[in-house]
Amino acid sequence: MTTVDSALVRKDFPIFDRLIDDKPIVYLDSANTSQKPRQVIDAMSQFMENSYAPINRSAYQLAAEADVMYEGARAKIARFVNASRPEEIVFTKNATEALNLVVHSWGRANLQAGDVVVLTHMEHHANIVPWHMLVAERGIVLRWVPLTADGQLDLTDLSTLLDGAKAFSFTAMSNVLGTLTPVKLLCDAAHAAGAIAIVDGCQFVPHNVTDVQAWGADFMAFSSHKMCGPSGVGALWGRATLLDAMPPFLGGGNMIADVRLDGFTTAPVPAKFEAGTPPITEVVGFGAAVDYLTDLGMTNVRRHEMDLTGYAITMLTDRYGDDITIHGPTNIEVRGASLSFAFRGIHPHDVSQVLDQQNVCVRAGHHCAKPLMRLLDVTATARASFYIYNDESDADALADALEGASDIFGF
Repeated sequence: MTTVDSALVRKDFPIFDRLIDDKPIVYLDSANTSQKPRQVIDAMSQFMENSYAPINRSAYQLAAEADVMYEGARAKIARFVNASRPEEIVFTKNATEALNLVVHSWGRANLQAGDVVVLTHMEHHANIVPWHMLVAERGIVLRWVPLTADGQLDLTDLSTLLDGAKAFSFTAMSNVLGTLTPVKLLCDAAHAAGAIAIVDGCQFVPHNVTDVQAWGADFMAFSSHKMCGPSGVGALWGRATLLDAMPPFLGGGNMIADVRLDGFTTAPVPAKFEAGTPPITEVVGFGAAVDYLTDLGMTNVRRHEMDLTGYAITMLTDRYGDDITIHGPTNIEVRGASLSFAFRGIHPHDVSQVLDQQNVCVRAGHHCAKPLMRLLDVTATARASFYIYNDESDADALADALEGASDIFGF
C-alpha cells in the first residue's frame, strides 16, 4: 500500500532546516498545531504581494481576482470533505468558533428547557463549554456517553442516552486518546432517535479521508492550522437546509442583504455567517493546504500514520514496559497518531521540559479536556503527536530523550 515519504515531505517544511543548539527539531506537537509547508507560505505571500484586495465589496479587477481566490478555496475545501456544494462551507475563526456557531445559532433556535443534548466523555472543551452556556441560558439537559477501559466509546446504552435527544455532538477523533469514533454509526443512531449529529472533526480531518455525506452528519467543524494551513481560520460544514433555517451568529458587514431602521434581512448562506471582513489571506492559505494534502492523498497519510503509530507504541512499550502508560486504544485501526502518556511518575510538564533540551517538542497539560483527565485520574499528560513529516527516527528520538528524563529525576 502506498504511504507518505516523510523524508521528501520534510523538505517542503522550512522550519526543519532550523537547528537549535546545533540539533534538529523533532516536532511532535501536530495535534496542537501543524507546521506549514513552503507551498502554503508561498501561496499566502504571493496573494498578499500580487492579489490582495477586499472581497464581495468592490468591482475593480484586483478585488474580482481576490473574490475568485477566496471562493476557489471554499470550493477546494468543500471537495476535500465531500460537501455537496461549496456554499455548505462557512469560514470561521477556528473549529471552536464553528462549534459555538452551531450551539448559539441552531441551539438557541431549536432548544428549550428540558431538551436533551448528548455528548461524550472524551470531548474537547470547545464541544462542552458552549453547551454548558446553553444549560445556564435555556435549561437544557446534557447526557454523556461513557468510555471503555481502553478509551473507546461505550455504546452499550447509546439508544437509551439518545432517547428523546435533540442533538448528539461528538468528536471524530479524541485529541487526548487518539481514539477514532465510529462516526457513521453515531450519526445513524442520532437520526434514528430524531436528533441531529454534530461532529468535531478538528483532529480527524487532517489525518483521514473525510466524507461528510457518507457519514450522514448534519454539521462538522474543523480547522486549518492542524492540517498544514495557517491559524486564524477554520470551517463549519453544515447541511444547506439547516444553515438556511438558522439565524445569524454575528451581525454586520458581509452577512446582510438589507438593513433598515426597523430591521434587517440576511444574505444567503454562507455569507449569512461570515460577518465583517474575513481572513482572506488565511483562507487562501487554507486552500493551499488542502491542495498539498490532496496531492499526498489522505489514504496515504492515514497509512503512514498507522505504521508510525504502531511502531511508536510497540517500541516505547518494549523499551520502557510498565514505566510508561500510553492512554487510549492499542489497536491502531481505531486510533490516530496522538500518544498521551505518563512516564515513571514524572510530572508531564517536567517531562516536556527535559525533552525540550533535546529539541523534542511535545505538549504537556490537560489538552483542553479536563473532564477526561479526571476520568483518567490524572491532572495532565504528556502528548507526542505525529504527522506527515515524522518518521521512525522521531519516535526513536522521543524514546532516547525520555531516558534523559529518567537520569535527571533519578530513575
